[in-house]
Amino acid sequence: MIRPVAAAGAVVFRGDDVLLIRRGGAPLKGSWSLPGGKIEFGETAIEAVAREVREETGCEIEVIGLIDVVDRIDPGSHYVLADYAARWISGEPRPGDDADRARFFAPDALAPLDLWSETVRVIAQARRILHESVRDGSGSRR
Repeated sequence: MIRPVAAAGAVVFRGDDVLLIRRGGAPLKGSWSLPGGKIEFGETAIEAVAREVREETGCEIEVIGLIDVVDRIDPGSHYVLADYAARWISGEPRPGDDADRARFFAPDALAPLDLWSETVRVIAQARRILHESVRDGSGSRR
């Protein structure tokens, strides 16, 4: 029986810029997206998202909070994505794992990338979460 795959992704901010990767393999080869991937057995979603960001970009992050859970259903695949807002801590983006590019983008540079509508939505929601955590001084909200 085919079942949905549990995965975690991160909207990582360095200042106002957001970290994206270009997928080097299926699914979505050649598309820009959030760093992330499958949750391994015995791993929490937060552990998975930090690991995936590290593997795909070489960056270390601080998870701020859950943005949303999103379903990506394509012919032959179904991913349940837990997307987290995060702050960049260290490391310069470099592609790794299944990413062939990794870099930070300024907010006004996102439109030409033809991002999935859910990616655009969760980036906007993550900005609100991040600004709220800065405003109220709460820091990380896992």
